[in-house]
Amino acid sequence: MFMHGDRLQGLVNGFIGVAIFSGSLPATRIAVTAFDPLFLTTARASIAGLLACALLILSRAPTPQKSDIASLVIVALGVVIGFPLLTALALGTVTSAHSIVFIGLLPLATSIFAVFRAGEMPKPAYWLFACLGSAFVAGFALMHGAAELSRADGYMVAAVVLCALGYAEGARLARRMGGWQVISWALVVALPPMLVATAMRWPASLAGISPAAWTSLGYVSLFSMLIGFVFWYRGLAQGGVAAVGQLQLLQPFMGLALAGLLLGEAVSPAMWLATIGVVLCVAGARRFAA
Repeated sequence: MFMHGDRLQGLVNGFIGVAIFSGSLPATRIAVTAFDPLFLTTARASIAGLLACALLILSRAPTPQKSDIASLVIVALGVVIGFPLLTALALGTVTSAHSIVFIGLLPLATSIFAVFRAGEMPKPAYWLFACLGSAFVAGFALMHGAAELSRADGYMVAAVVLCALGYAEGARLARRMGGWQVISWALVVALPPMLVATAMRWPASLAGISPAAWTSLGYVSLFSMLIGFVFWYRGLAQGGVAAVGQLQLLQPFMGLALAGLLLGEAVSPAMWLATIGVVLCVAGARRFAA
């Protein structure tokens, strides 16, 4: 059971995390115009991993237990490697607006993994609101022109599944280890192969890479890979995976707004109407989450 104060703090931290993550796909879209998707994935993980090492050393954080290693590997495969790589591959051929709508499937996927990995058992009404919220996102996707199936869509679906697994597994660990420690140790676990892969995929020349591409690489490395997860895992641990996870339904619309502002992509007025329905679903799901 989660106390009212913890639930509220969890929602606040979760919202901050979602706001940070909302800029990830627009930033990735900018970055893949200059960087190879595999290099972008390994570079962002390497940069964040080195920063995580410094944080762990300076804070003298305790070493994870041996029983935690497998879970940290799952987190790393899901949110450090899988999601960044698959979304980068997708964004090489489609717009960020097209890919962002798939993020609306994250709450439902996270909830499913939460049942099996985090030990949560939401009430039946929760699933109704979760499915309804995802239906709002799916409906908006159809209106927004994301209905055509493509390889990029397959990448996004796979990315959502891996990300949801990483979210649920990380939230389970965060209850005991702390949110920033979970993502930091996951980054450390992935760091050795990521450094090797970065060296192997290093571009032949860095000349001509725009400041926007460098800034985007910095954003996905610092904020998407590290800072966002500090707030997100803390929120999931405080408020529960099922309840706080529903805030992800806001991410597609926040991301689309950023896509319009940063990339000049068209943003339909229907986005704001759909957002109202999504917010109502978040509130309903939160009530029946535990």
